[in-house]
Amino acid sequence: MAAYQYGDFQLDIYNDGLDGRPPRYPVDAASLERKAAEILPWWVQSYVAAGCGDEHTQRANVAAFHAWGIVPRMLNGAYERDLSISVLGADLPTPLFMCPIGVIGLCAQDFHGDLHVAEAAARTGVPMAASTLMMDPMEEVAARFGDTPGFFQLYTPRDRDLAASLVERAENAGFKAVVVTLDTWTTGWRPRDLNTGNFPQLRGHCLANYFTDETFLRRLERSPQEDMKAATREWISVWGNSLRWEDLTWLRSLTDLPMALKGICHPDDARRARDHGIDAIYCSNHGGRQANGGLAALDLLPDVVEAAGDLPVLFDSGVRSGSDVAKALALGATAVGIGRPYAHALAVGGADGLVHYLRSVLAELDLLMAIDGYPGIADLRAADIRRA
Repeated sequence: MAAYQYGDFQLDIYNDGLDGRPPRYPVDAASLERKAAEILPWWVQSYVAAGCGDEHTQRANVAAFHAWGIVPRMLNGAYERDLSISVLGADLPTPLFMCPIGVIGLCAQDFHGDLHVAEAAARTGVPMAASTLMMDPMEEVAARFGDTPGFFQLYTPRDRDLAASLVERAENAGFKAVVVTLDTWTTGWRPRDLNTGNFPQLRGHCLANYFTDETFLRRLERSPQEDMKAATREWISVWGNSLRWEDLTWLRSLTDLPMALKGICHPDDARRARDHGIDAIYCSNHGGRQANGGLAALDLLPDVVEAAGDLPVLFDSGVRSGSDVAKALALGATAVGIGRPYAHALAVGGADGLVHYLRSVLAELDLLMAIDGYPGIADLRAADIRRA
């Protein structure tokens, strides 16, 4: 008998249906988004949903996937599929990972979402790229990963000692790689939140890693508990660092962990990152949250992949389904991150809802590979993918 495949999740659902047990949670991103909007506090929902400007780039990210199609290949013996990959020094069962989301802690109904996401990672083997912005300290989050590797996303602060402290803590906590975000040293223009003055971090949310860091606390005259407004003002004063290429030498000196640069969309930047000894390129436009008026990240991916050479390329922005994951892989991505939909799944069902959604995405990816005749990820990367 063939081994259990990710696509067999649909048989579990259908068999439960025969016994009068329909799925507790939706399997698709659109349904999860609608349900999450009914559950999340308005200010969390606004922050998660918001894109830059009129949100054209955000919509373009999603629409770009509809412009590509994978050509099926028959008689390839795809009865069993192998979805495993190696990236950032980790051997993973699938190419899927969860993107860093700076308010994921707030997306759980108990406001401890980072912990629930880590639990879902442990249960599914899908890594969490944990944001610097957490509701719980990184050490407590990493302790829940189980055997699944976790990646630490760094918002590089202006204070170099603080940056070194955060990276050292991440390494000591057991994170297996550092992802440096380049395009968020300041926040983009987000009318949804600006019209209501909504910035959760300035009210003290998602700053647990700073408020538990001795280097940051030394910058304060009083503790965050005694003067939250002063603490958040100090945080915003050091939060973002507009890095230069020469800063990569310093960043690399902070850790021996593999390092990826997030926000690379131009092939020349991919080449320069490779020349600076970076371990992976992360092609992303931050889901359209940071700069409006840009191209869809998916359309930039092939050139970035070509320029990256033998470096792995992580990708996110606009991914909503298993078929989206397949298209990104066919265009050259090594691993594909999912963002807003997993925040919605967490809101709807906590760790259980998130596990259900991740299994749904992997089932769709696996079934597409089976039906289109691509038995492995390498086959999918070599697939015939065309503009629709």
